Amino acid sequence: MNSNVIIIVGLLILAMLSGMLGLGVAFAAVPFLSLFMPDLVHQVQPLTLMLNGLTALFATFGFARSGLVDWPKAITLAVVTTLSAPVGSYLVQFINQTYIWPVYLAAVTYLAYNLFKPVKGETDRSENFRLALLLAVPISILAGFLGIGPGFLLMPTLILLHFEPKRAAGINAFAVTPPSFSALIPHLGTMQIDWMQAGILLVVGAVGAFSGARITSLYMPSGRLKQMFGVLIVIMTLYKIYTLLV
Repeated sequence: MNSNVIIIVGLLILAMLSGMLGLGVAFAAVPFLSLFMPDLVHQVQPLTLMLNGLTALFATFGFARSGLVDWPKAITLAVVTTLSAPVGSYLVQFINQTYIWPVYLAAVTYLAYNLFKPVKGETDRSENFRLALLLAVPISILAGFLGIGPGFLLMPTLILLHFEPKRAAGINAFAVTPPSFSALIPHLGTMQIDWMQAGILLVVGAVGAFSGARITSLYMPSGRLKQMFGVLIVIMTLYKIYTLLV
């Protein structure tokens, strides 16, 4: 099968899954596109940041139609993530790529471990949200460094702070949209992108993300959403370890 077809079909599936979880697609697209593009910093990361912003935006539309976006919290969180993410994107220009993946794997392994621990209950108390804002700063810097957008790390953080999973997904989807584009700024002078391919992937990603968000909003119980996220983190982590070893 032609590699372009594999990329398009694979991205559609990943965008639907990320949309279901209120994420941008970059957390899964980075290891996936790395199979086809050799340069992580100049090819993969700029493309996945664009994809992340667009898929997160369309996931927001899907959750908003069901009233699952807490706009004041989402906008406040978006301001924090947008200002913090470019710091990581700037740092990655000067750090060897071989040091990036261990950071990524350590972050997702820690979150996966905590997601499988029982959570006492869901709430959105103001003190929990203030802690989420504080944690969003290092999360966004790390995400900009990894080129994945902060959603993959921020979503489980909100769940672990006892936010109801569907509402956490709605907040997260909007909060990670602007920082995905702000994290792209340090890459503008050095990125190497096939714009025809990028345009196709952006359309495919938007359709998949909106569809995934609507599926979650209408049909998926919150408890199942949390479990699905934990399983997905484990799968992606094991997959990346495998690609590093072979």
